[in-house]
Amino acid sequence: MSRGNHQEPVFVDDYDNRIFLDALEEVCGRTGWVIHAFVLMGNHYHLLIETPEPNLVDGMRWLQGTYTKRFNIRHKKWGHLFQSRYKALLVDPSGDYFQTVSSYIHLNPARVKGYDFENAKLSEYRWSSYPLYLRPAQRPGWLSAQRTLGAFGLSDDLSGRMRYRQIMQKRVLELSESETPWTIDERWAKIRRGWCFGGDDFREEMIEALDEVMSGKRRDSFVGAEARKHDVLEARRLLQVGMTQVGLYSEELIALKKSDPRKMVVAWLIRRNTAVRNEWISDQLHTGRVSKLSCFVKQVEDAESGILSELKKKVKR
Repeated sequence: MSRGNHQEPVFVDDYDNRIFLDALEEVCGRTGWVIHAFVLMGNHYHLLIETPEPNLVDGMRWLQGTYTKRFNIRHKKWGHLFQSRYKALLVDPSGDYFQTVSSYIHLNPARVKGYDFENAKLSEYRWSSYPLYLRPAQRPGWLSAQRTLGAFGLSDDLSGRMRYRQIMQKRVLELSESETPWTIDERWAKIRRGWCFGGDDFREEMIEALDEVMSGKRRDSFVGAEARKHDVLEARRLLQVGMTQVGLYSEELIALKKSDPRKMVVAWLIRRNTAVRNEWISDQLHTGRVSKLSCFVKQVEDAESGILSELKKKVKR
C-alpha cells in the first residue's frame, strides 16, 4: 500500500487510473507477480500481491517509478509523487487472514467518509478488482480470484461468485449501520499498523527468517541477489530467443547501428518481461547511451505499422 506525498492525489482522473493499471500489467509481466486484489482510491492504493520469485523490491521500484514518470509528464509536475517507501505487510495464506485482507481491500470504497450507502454500489466501483471478480470475462490475465474465493470456501463459478457478492453486500450493510465504518473489524487495525498478519506459527517463521537475514545466513536471497540472478537468467533466455527471431547474431551487434530496429525490438522484449536494469540490456545489445534505451522501447511499444511493428509481431509469436 502506498499514499500520495503529503496526502495529495496520485490519481486525478480515470485516465490516471488506467495508466496505473497498464503499469501494473507491465510489472506483472516482468516479475511473474499474481495480483489477488487491488483498489485505487484517489490518494492511495492497495495491492494484494503474490511473488513467486523474490522480486518485490525491484518490481515496486519499477511500478512506482514508472507511474510517477508518466503521471508527472501528463500533469506537467516533477518530484516525488508517493509518500516515502511503500508499506509491505506479510500475509499468512492460511486460515481467514487472506480473506480478511482481500475484504479490507475490496471494501475500501465503502469505508471512506461520505460514502453514499443508499445509491452507490460497490460492484460498480471501476477501479477495484471486486467487480472483476463478478465478471470473469473482463478479468486481465494477471488477476486471480480463485485464492480469495477459495478462502471463503467458494469456487470461481457462477454460484460461487454470486455467494461472494452476497457476502460483500452484507459487509457493506454492516458498514452502513456503523458510526465508524472504517473500524468495524478489529483485525483491520493490524493490517493498517502491523508488519505481519497471520497465525503464531506464521509469525514465528517470519521472525526466524528475519533473524537469519540479520545474522547474514540468508542475506543474499533477501536483499535481492537471488531475484536479480533469476531475472538475468530469464533475460539471457529472451535475448537469445529474440535475436534468433529477428535474425541477429552476437558477433555483429557492435558493428550495427545502435538504433537498429532489431536491437530495439529485442530490448523491448526483455524490458517487457523482466526487471533487469537498462544498463544490462544496453551492454548486451550495444545500444549506446543507457538513456536512449527507454526511447527505443517506447518506439517499439507504440509501433502499429512498419518494420518495428512486424518485428514485434515476430517476437510475440
